[in-house]
Amino acid sequence: MAKKNAFYAQSGGVTAVINASACGVIETARKHKDKIGKVYAGRNGIIGALTEDLIDTSKESDEAIAALRHTPSGGFGSCRFKLKSLEANKREYERLIEVFKAHDIGYFFYNGGGDSADTCFKVSQLSEAMGYPIQAIHVPKTVDNDLPITDCCPGFGSVAKYIAVSTLEASFDVRSMAKTSTKVFVLEVMGRHAGWIAAAGGLVEDQGIPVVILFPEVEFDQAKFLAKVDDNVKKHGFCTVVVSEGCHYPDGRFLAEQGTRDAFGHAQLGGAAPVVANMIKDALGHKFHWAVADYLQRAARHIASKTDVKQAYQLGKAAVDLALKGHNSVMPTVDRLSDAPYKYKIGMAPLAEVANVEKMMPKDFITKDGFGITAKCKRYLTPLIQGEDYPPYADGLPVYVTLKNVAVPKKLGEFKL
Repeated sequence: MAKKNAFYAQSGGVTAVINASACGVIETARKHKDKIGKVYAGRNGIIGALTEDLIDTSKESDEAIAALRHTPSGGFGSCRFKLKSLEANKREYERLIEVFKAHDIGYFFYNGGGDSADTCFKVSQLSEAMGYPIQAIHVPKTVDNDLPITDCCPGFGSVAKYIAVSTLEASFDVRSMAKTSTKVFVLEVMGRHAGWIAAAGGLVEDQGIPVVILFPEVEFDQAKFLAKVDDNVKKHGFCTVVVSEGCHYPDGRFLAEQGTRDAFGHAQLGGAAPVVANMIKDALGHKFHWAVADYLQRAARHIASKTDVKQAYQLGKAAVDLALKGHNSVMPTVDRLSDAPYKYKIGMAPLAEVANVEKMMPKDFITKDGFGITAKCKRYLTPLIQGEDYPPYADGLPVYVTLKNVAVPKKLGEFKL
């Protein structure tokens, strides 16, 4: 196969380690200049491909690309934009082919979650449906940890570590004030349909912290929940609640639903913590404080999991290696071999089995009362938050890289989304 250029893009909510995957892709491609020409990045994800707004990563120094490994967020910009089916929107696919042809792109690396896997799968079908050869490899990323087949998703380990540490530290604070002040602290975390992030709050129980977790997988029972919180306050003097944004009533309504939808058609969530906190105050009278981790949990590179950073880089590297071996429409995976000592290998999954499939918390990871995590869950989570991979610091602050992101000259006409 003649040497072709590569296209890399970041999609969906960014993480503390998605740039580490970008680093893995670009550094590996640079080592194979005989097979891969330039790596073009999409400015703001797939939108960059559709509008021919490409970034020439060859203009960045080796040092700048290496610094991506310890820099949070998306170095090239991300987006929430889901391609429809080829039948429903042929115009966009034809535009992609047009851009790929114009810039001699033969490799497509899309770094994202479930919706991104779906987009990548659709693009992989272009070579057959529209007669242009392109190898599409999905690079997994999602703090929600809900991609199937892979043992875990880059981004999750660092969020889990942040939530576990935050739950521990805030609980120490509440415990010290509980006699005359706050008795309940409520922390809202991300997780629309899967409770992996919320589960991380349960890792502090072994340090004597009474934690109640509200999972999306468990229908919310208000009476049962309030009784559990009140019991913890009576026994321990205080209680910490970790609530997933996707916690919902038996009829499917989210506690935090705002009545609006995002670009993917998902219900926009936000506000589960104050709903739960006021519920406790009204029913039990306990003084409370609440917080929403929001962007803080996924941007916290300063306390990223070393395991997570390592895997994010490895999967970026593996994506390029798979493409060079001729694979198409696949995703590199983390295949766990053992819990303790933690061992894994890098595997591969077909995108046809990944796209539009969500991995929920297994029932045996959640305690029978629905408010905690089991020993099996702790064995799963613990290795993923291990180790620290601190960024360099200067004057008390982390030193992160901002790329030049030099635009590639356009060759085509304007395209309106």
